[in-house]
Amino acid sequence: MRLPKEQQLTGKLDAFLLAADKDNEANPWVLPAERATTFVQLDELKEIRYNPARNDSNFYKPCLMNIVPMKGRRYWIQVAYIGYANDSVQLRASFDFIAHASGDSFLFSSPLSYLSRNWKTKRVGNTTFRYPAGLNSKSLEAYRRYTDLYDAKLHTADKQQTIYCCAGTIELQRLAGVTYKSDYNGRSSGAWATMDGNSKLILQANDSYAYFDPHDHWHERLSMAVARSKTNRPVDEGCAYLYGGSWGMGWPAIYKAFKEQVAAHPETDWAALKEQPVFFKTGDYSNSADYIVNALWVKKIEREKGFAGVWTLLNCGPYSKGNEQYYKTLEALTGTTRAGYNDAVWELIRREQD
Repeated sequence: MRLPKEQQLTGKLDAFLLAADKDNEANPWVLPAERATTFVQLDELKEIRYNPARNDSNFYKPCLMNIVPMKGRRYWIQVAYIGYANDSVQLRASFDFIAHASGDSFLFSSPLSYLSRNWKTKRVGNTTFRYPAGLNSKSLEAYRRYTDLYDAKLHTADKQQTIYCCAGTIELQRLAGVTYKSDYNGRSSGAWATMDGNSKLILQANDSYAYFDPHDHWHERLSMAVARSKTNRPVDEGCAYLYGGSWGMGWPAIYKAFKEQVAAHPETDWAALKEQPVFFKTGDYSNSADYIVNALWVKKIEREKGFAGVWTLLNCGPYSKGNEQYYKTLEALTGTTRAGYNDAVWELIRREQD
């Protein structure tokens, strides 16, 4: 391989790759102007060396495959993560980076901005859409409408967001500088997202923004207010079903399917469903009955206490077996005890039917 005269480049690249397992903000080798676009790539580098079958945290090692000079003391770098076992070579992933000279050192970025430099830009509120050709006007209007609805609840109207509309998962991955990763073999849909302070960057396999999902959009906006890993997922999902439906269906149609397939059985134990989930179908898709029950609780709490009450339940802590914190918070908000939970859910169902 023909290496550049600037010999310190490979050493700085090693330092950048070693720091990739740290929090993104703690990596000192990221080009500041490309933090968000590089963070989405660094997310894909987390634990990339680990081989779970061998329980080896350093099985896949980075191999420098290519360095190509670019204008302005920049270099296009290609790195593959390869493991060797039983006389065979195992490719885990391969990445493209851009190295930027900075004084007598180097900083690094993903190629996202460079590869999308000729894309078009459209602002919708505080969201910037990046796209190569056109955008679906109906989807944009739905995006605007639901963003206003969710931001009013979550107080996220000041958050900035950039969405890249990619023509499939291959373009999505390549824009982010991931030319191959074994996790994504055969996948034809997906979205990647990362946060940088007050801003969120999303890459979607959603050419021309042809498809908008109000359910997933709830999760996106919530993640800008609080890390979803800290929230109670059944409550989070209950909000998403109530406000945004799911699988292309609105709340009334989903609730009808829930009522016919689950709530039609008087022996149903709603507390038991929190521990052993039961699912019902809408078309080809499965839905957790407990998520719909949580939607009913969200509806009641918001009606009586406003969204501040819902926020309290959302932040009662992540789901855990036994749901102790959930029941404690629910009792404080509604007066419903754990012992009275089953009867209270039946009452919610009766009220919804009325």
